[in-house]
Amino acid sequence: MWNVLLSFSGLVALIQLLFLPFFPESPPYLLLQKEDKAGCLKAMKQLWGEGNYHTEFDDLMKEKAITKGTKIMSVLEVLRERSVYPQLCTMLLLLLSLQLCGLKIFRTANLQENIIPYVSLGVSISELISIIFCSSIIDRFGRRMLLCGGYLLMALILVLLEMSLLLSDQFLWLRYCSVILIFLFIIAYGVGP
Repeated sequence: MWNVLLSFSGLVALIQLLFLPFFPESPPYLLLQKEDKAGCLKAMKQLWGEGNYHTEFDDLMKEKAITKGTKIMSVLEVLRERSVYPQLCTMLLLLLSLQLCGLKIFRTANLQENIIPYVSLGVSISELISIIFCSSIIDRFGRRMLLCGGYLLMALILVLLEMSLLLSDQFLWLRYCSVILIFLFIIAYGVGP
C-alpha cells in the first residue's frame, strides 16, 4: 500500500487547488507586481480583518520605492542570462545527484524490493525534518555558514559513500552504511544548500 501513501501528497495538492480560488492574492504581489494599491489593501483587510495593517502596507510601499527601477525577469530571460549559469549548473547537478543516487544504492545494499519504497519515504521524511531544522538555525549561523558547511559535509559523505560502495563486496555490513550515508547526505543537503 506504499503507492497509496505516496499518492496522499497528490490528494493534499488537489484540496489546495480546489480552495485556492477562495483566497485573496498575495498583498506584496498585488502591490509590487500588479501595482494595485486598492487590491492590496482589500487583500490585507480580507487576510487580517479590521486590524491595523497599515505598518505592513507602509513597508510594502518602501519596498516598492526601492525596487522601482528593477526589472522582473521571466524564466526564459533568467535562463538566457549568462551571469546565473554557474548557479544554475550547481543547482541542476545537486538535483540530479539527489534523484539518481538513492535507489541504486538501496538495490546495491541488497535491500528487499518491498522495503525500498519505505526507505525512500524515510529519506523524504528526513529531508523534511532537516529543512525544518535549517529554518530554525539559519538566523543563528547565517546562510553562508550553512551553505559552506553543508557542501563540505556533503562532499565528505559522498567520499565515504563511494568507499563504502567499493568495499561493500568484501564487508557486507558496509552496504547498510551506504543507506545510512544516503540519509546523512539528504540531511546535510536540507540543512545546508
